[in-house]
Amino acid sequence: MEMSRGEISQLNNVEEVFDIYDANMNNIGTAPRSEVHAKGLWHQTFQCWIVSHEAPEPKLLLQLRHPDKDLFPSLLDISCAGHLSAGETIQDGVRELEEELGLRVNFSDLLACGVFAEDDILSERLIDREFCHVFIYRCDQPLNDYLLQPDEVSGIVAVNAMELERLVKQEAEQIKASGFKLQEDGQLEEVHSVIVLTDLVPHPIAYFDLLFRTLKQNHWLA
Repeated sequence: MEMSRGEISQLNNVEEVFDIYDANMNNIGTAPRSEVHAKGLWHQTFQCWIVSHEAPEPKLLLQLRHPDKDLFPSLLDISCAGHLSAGETIQDGVRELEEELGLRVNFSDLLACGVFAEDDILSERLIDREFCHVFIYRCDQPLNDYLLQPDEVSGIVAVNAMELERLVKQEAEQIKASGFKLQEDGQLEEVHSVIVLTDLVPHPIAYFDLLFRTLKQNHWLA
């Protein structure tokens, strides 16, 4: 089985290196991951939201982040996301879909939302400044057909897309989520839960406006 970049880095005891940028997205060099987050250096991420029309109403998929993640452990977030390593292009980001979810996708099949500059000061020693390249991909396969990467993704759930919009806009206090959680033996356990806003990785409302506006413009959401 092919190893992920993170697994290869751990095997070689080599830290990931990112291209870094100024606030205007001009490349200014490279830096290791720990320095990027410690100093709040701008870097690039690939982010892809999966929309499913398997049910009568469109649903968005949320991944449950692994509890050992350095950023926002054990919270629900974008269907698939990852940093771009030094020298990688945005097109290279599709590898995240295969690594995290087992999806082989052509970049041309993605719907681009645009680039969102997100600045999160989590603590004095942890500052995350990302140029987020945001995409949407339609996939109607059942949730239990996804192949989750154990060291990155602890589960995957689907939520009604319109309900998620109301939740992030604080027009609803809670919504229902259904999906699967990855067990230690590698098996998937079916889960049904109610989630609130604090269960989600925080993103600015302008970020979600970008996502939902693109969904509506392309008639994937009423």
